[in-house]
Amino acid sequence: MKIVKFETWWVKRDQCFFDQKRQGGSKMPWDVVVIKISTDTGITGLSTALAARSGAVTEGYLQDNIGPVLLGRDPYQREAIWHDLWNLDRHLCFFPVFLPGPVDVALWDIAAQAANLPLYKYLGAYRNKLPVYASGLFHNKINDYVEEALYYKAQGIKAYKAHPSGPIKKDLAIHQAIREAVGDDYILMSDPVAEYTLPEAIKIARQLEQLNYLWLEEPFRDFELYKYSQLCQTVDLPIAATETTRGCHWGVAQSIAQQAADIVRADVSWKNGVTGTLKIAHLAEAFGLNCEIHTTTMNYLDLVNLHVSCAIRNCSYFEYFVPESNFQFPMLGQLPIDQDGMITVPEKPGIGGELDWDLIKKQTISYKKIEL
Repeated sequence: MKIVKFETWWVKRDQCFFDQKRQGGSKMPWDVVVIKISTDTGITGLSTALAARSGAVTEGYLQDNIGPVLLGRDPYQREAIWHDLWNLDRHLCFFPVFLPGPVDVALWDIAAQAANLPLYKYLGAYRNKLPVYASGLFHNKINDYVEEALYYKAQGIKAYKAHPSGPIKKDLAIHQAIREAVGDDYILMSDPVAEYTLPEAIKIARQLEQLNYLWLEEPFRDFELYKYSQLCQTVDLPIAATETTRGCHWGVAQSIAQQAADIVRADVSWKNGVTGTLKIAHLAEAFGLNCEIHTTTMNYLDLVNLHVSCAIRNCSYFEYFVPESNFQFPMLGQLPIDQDGMITVPEKPGIGGELDWDLIKKQTISYKKIEL
């Protein structure tokens, strides 16, 4: 089998889901680039890539740097291609963190389809479903968090993760208000994506321990290993980190070596595809840590996250980014979540999801291809 064509569609969405504080002064339309890799056997692999700041950047890297590496290659050479792209990155490519993972996803999609297996079984199945936690956006008002948590609890979702918007006084109030609203036994997490000082993070963690939260995530920037290490040693609450750590498993290894995380994070977009995410999950397993898979912010790639999560043991939850309507595009249909708050992996060969090609073609800004 040989790769004969590489296609991309830069698809316009024209929406931004961040407030002005996090959007900053630049545009953030949250567009998507759809990727299609075709082989000489007729099997094609599909993926989506983040283009939240600039579709032109994503498209340029894919067409100028990644596509030429793929053409003429055997798609089963995933590991070789994966390392070739890392070598490009080191030698003045400097890929965004969300590339080239989606391309690796499309290669795995091809292989699983050729084997006539759903991806999780092709990887080696451990289970076929996971409990979901609703993961909300940043909100301006404390009551917005409360209402969101109660809404998804009423939908059968068994856990909720807040993204408190800061400053610390407000975050403390948000945590308290959510716990009082949902009751003592409901599973809660907090992910402030913060720039806390170490004393502030300790204060937050102590509160969350008292409120019986499951974990605290990203209280600092991921490269602040000293602060993470000190926090992990000081509090009993599990600290989740490495969501944005560069360097895939090499980068995560530094956090583990410094005892700077109790839970590590990975996903198939930000951690170099299925290949990279599996490397991180297996590394974490060797040290007795969970690798809780992080949303890609795109439902189609989150299905791939689900396949990976069902092929490893050390992941306990599926992150369900809400409201789902914001992140469904350009997938056709919704994520397969039932009334009991469980998500079940598709059983069709490959990824098992469908893209909305009518919508993609209608909203395409730019289509490009290279082929043999």
